[in-house]
Amino acid sequence: MTTPATPATPTLKKTALNATHRALKAKMVDFGGWDMPVEYPGNGGGLIAEHMAIRTGVGLFDVSHMGEIQFRGPGALAAIQHITMNDASKLKDGQAHYSALLTPSGAFVDDILVHRLGENDYLLVVNAGTTEKDYAWIRKQAGSFPSVHISDYSPHYSQIAVQGPVALSTLQKLTKVDLAAIKNYWFTWGTVAGIPNVLIARTGYSGEDGFEVYIPSDEPTTVKMWEALMEAGAEFNIRPCGLGARNTLRLEAGMSLYGHEISEEINVLEAGLDRWLKLDKEEFIGKEALEAVKAAGGPKRKLIALEMIDRGIARDGYPVLDLDGKEIGTITSGSPAPFLKTNIALALVPTEVATSGSDVLVQVRANQVRAKQVPIPFYKRAKK
Repeated sequence: MTTPATPATPTLKKTALNATHRALKAKMVDFGGWDMPVEYPGNGGGLIAEHMAIRTGVGLFDVSHMGEIQFRGPGALAAIQHITMNDASKLKDGQAHYSALLTPSGAFVDDILVHRLGENDYLLVVNAGTTEKDYAWIRKQAGSFPSVHISDYSPHYSQIAVQGPVALSTLQKLTKVDLAAIKNYWFTWGTVAGIPNVLIARTGYSGEDGFEVYIPSDEPTTVKMWEALMEAGAEFNIRPCGLGARNTLRLEAGMSLYGHEISEEINVLEAGLDRWLKLDKEEFIGKEALEAVKAAGGPKRKLIALEMIDRGIARDGYPVLDLDGKEIGTITSGSPAPFLKTNIALALVPTEVATSGSDVLVQVRANQVRAKQVPIPFYKRAKK
């Protein structure tokens, strides 16, 4: 009798900064098939310190695991319009916007950023764990469109996010580009830390001001940029930040996460993302289904924000109950909020519960913990 072979452990993908993270003694985790830092516990660090650094100063994320898909050619805009919910025809050169790839039911294949690099030239940034799926879906839906060339350039980009109130002051030390002139969700090109042709975008996923820089993915170039940013931010006590802080920051800022607030089972109207849904543009995948939902009176369930009244942390997947103890919904994301110093969560519940604004209960292990509805986002940075 032969012994069954032990299944091989899948090899995790690594960004060009993997050795840098390990040298910093980061706690590494499998994130969507990537070996990524969740936090840096050393030197008084860890998730809370990283979170607070970005809320009050500056922090640095390696987001090189994100995917980049480029559309080029006279048919590029038509293809993008067909597969995304926002109206890319409104974009100017050097402008980006939030959008999504939708299923025919109006739910999410993925949420994305669309950048207009120039006429007939667009860059879509997609989530790391869904890049291969997204690219295959895009090729299936838009690959036959005339006069468009669609390429997955993900392996060729490293992406570093510098976020926080002094992110501009940090990055400005390394470039002659006037960063203050770049508006939110706009981008330009320039030399940064001696590296030419860097795409500098005023975007991020933290609820703070900041920039994301796109550079060639080779290790020497990527490490050079990381180390230059760390040195430039030293006077501001810059911290390297992991995926743990990235999650708590986006939750405080009320930003959706794929697989939680958005998925192939949750539609745009349920997720409350109709601000970026342009039903007045021509046909696109999911439009007909979402128009039907609106015509029928709107979605049957909606995303709400909760702040815990009683002691307890609402975690992802915990049941939400009405005050009589009947299960009515589910927590999509929940954690302590380090800056707000309270426990918060997002949840999907029936629309009538959302519109009533009533308190609910969350089943936290053996306890039913009371929570109150609050506005989304929980945290919003002050405008200068």
